[in-house]
Amino acid sequence: MISPMELNGAHVLITGATGGIGQAIATAVAARGGEVILTGRRTDVLEPLAKRLGGRAIAADLADRAGVAELLDSAGDLDVIVANAALPGSGLLTDYSVEEIDRALEVNLRAPIMLARLTAAHLTARGRGHLVFINSLSGKTASGGAVMYNATKFGLRGFALALREDLRPHGVGVSTIFPGFIRDAGMFADSGVTLPRGVGTRTPADVARAVVRAVEKNVPEIDVAPWPLRLATFLGGAAPGLAASVQRRIGGDKITEQMAEGQRDKR
Repeated sequence: MISPMELNGAHVLITGATGGIGQAIATAVAARGGEVILTGRRTDVLEPLAKRLGGRAIAADLADRAGVAELLDSAGDLDVIVANAALPGSGLLTDYSVEEIDRALEVNLRAPIMLARLTAAHLTARGRGHLVFINSLSGKTASGGAVMYNATKFGLRGFALALREDLRPHGVGVSTIFPGFIRDAGMFADSGVTLPRGVGTRTPADVARAVVRAVEKNVPEIDVAPWPLRLATFLGGAAPGLAASVQRRIGGDKITEQMAEGQRDKR
C-alpha cells in the first residue's frame, strides 16, 4: 500500500520547465510547498522562474545521453520527478532525418526512462517517492501524420504502467498525465493551428492541477481534455480503424499537417 505523497517540503525535479506547461506545473508544485528544481536548455527563462518560486535552476539538454546523469547529480536528493520535456513529433516519417528520429527518441522516450532508472533505486530504498510522466492523448490513440510522436508517447505509456506495478511494492508511485489540445502554451499552442469548431481545449493550469492530484492521490492516469476528446481517444484505443475513419472525416489529417509545419523547426 502506497501512502499519500505530500508535496509540502518535497524536492521536486521538473524537466522542460522553460515551456509554459512546465512553468505552470512548477508554480502549482511550489504553491503546495514543494521545493522545485527546474531544468531546461534556457537559463534566461529558468533562473527568473526559480528565483520567483524559491527554487533552483539547472541547465540541461536531455538529447545528450550524458546530460541525464549530470542533471541528477546536480539536482541532489529528490522525492518527486516530473518528466515533462518533449519534442514535437508531427510529420511524415519520410520527412524526418535520421538525426531528428534519434533526437525524438532520446528526449521523448529514453530520457524519461533513464530518469526513472537512475532514481528508482534511491526511491525504493527509502520507501517513498513519485514519478510523473507528462504524456499526451497521442499516447493512447494514433493519428496520421504524427508517427514519431505516437511512437514515443505509446512507448512511454506502456513503460509507465509496467513501472507502476514494479515500484508499487516499494511504496513508490507512478502516474501519467495525458493532455489533449492545450491552449496558451505548449506544442499545440506554439504551432498556431486552428481547431475545427467543437474541438475543445484545456489550459496549462489544468495540466498542473492534474500533476498535483496524481502525486497526492497516487492516480495512475489522468486525461486533461474535454469529454468529447476523451471519448474519441477511448474509441481510438478500442476501434482504431473506425477512429481513423472518423478523424479523416472531420479533418484530423489537416490538423496534423498544420502542426507538422508549425513545429518543423523544433524537432
